[in-house]
Amino acid sequence: MQIKEAQQLVDDWIKNYGVRYFNELTNLAVLTEEVGEVARIIARRYGEQSEKESDKEKDLGDEFADVLFVLICLANQTGVDLTEALQKNLDKKTGRDFHRHIENDKLKGKR
Repeated sequence: MQIKEAQQLVDDWIKNYGVRYFNELTNLAVLTEEVGEVARIIARRYGEQSEKESDKEKDLGDEFADVLFVLICLANQTGVDLTEALQKNLDKKTGRDFHRHIENDKLKGKR
């Protein structure tokens, strides 16, 4: 699926099932909540905290998808073409960081 297709699918879902988009501030709060759920799983599953029994069955992929869904909602609401935005961002990072990471001694040997 292309990013543009995902943006259209989310828009269609909102129109057919979601009634309307939540306002941008509400969606920002929902995005923050969803990112927190991802953080909780990663902190407990891959970090130093122990995982609670109730969290062991949580699907990290599903939580990432929740984050992506709300992020796409916000992009749709604000008129952002995520394909274009991501390409511009990668171009910026490539130009800015062309040698920076490769020459970083802290990163050598960790590939």
